[in-house]
Amino acid sequence: TMVQTYKLSEADYRGERFKNHHKDLKGNNDLLVLTKPEVIKEIHYAYLDAGADIIETNTFSGTSIAQADYDLSEIVYDLNFAAARIACEVRDQFVKQNPSRKVFVAGALGPTNKTASMSPDVNDPGFRATSFDDLAQSYFEQIKALVEGGVDILLPETIFDTLNAK
Repeated sequence: TMVQTYKLSEADYRGERFKNHHKDLKGNNDLLVLTKPEVIKEIHYAYLDAGADIIETNTFSGTSIAQADYDLSEIVYDLNFAAARIACEVRDQFVKQNPSRKVFVAGALGPTNKTASMSPDVNDPGFRATSFDDLAQSYFEQIKALVEGGVDILLPETIFDTLNAK
């Protein structure tokens, strides 16, 4: 929600790297770790200044399944690795200035926009928009990048489908 306060434009979301991308990118908040990292850093600092001991990476929709809506599945590693590095950098700078504080970085694992337990089509209750194997692979890609980027913990959140969480 703090991203909304920045009133970012489509061009802000695109940055230079995605300037000619064929789909709208505004609203893909995860992408900001690559196109507007200074915004994400400011938000992390704001939470730490407010007293948070754990900051989350900006990776709520950082799976290849979720990024497929923007045709950006191929950037998932870069996106998650960058998000982890940014959060760790902010943590390290903050702790250097506040040595009595212990601060941790949580790699955020949000829900995907597809479920494996229920059908998105009321006329076909047996249909599944994704498979368990696809979900497992998608989360593996995200987690690998977050861990290699340096997160301290992993935080599955807001996952409404128990099979996705499994």
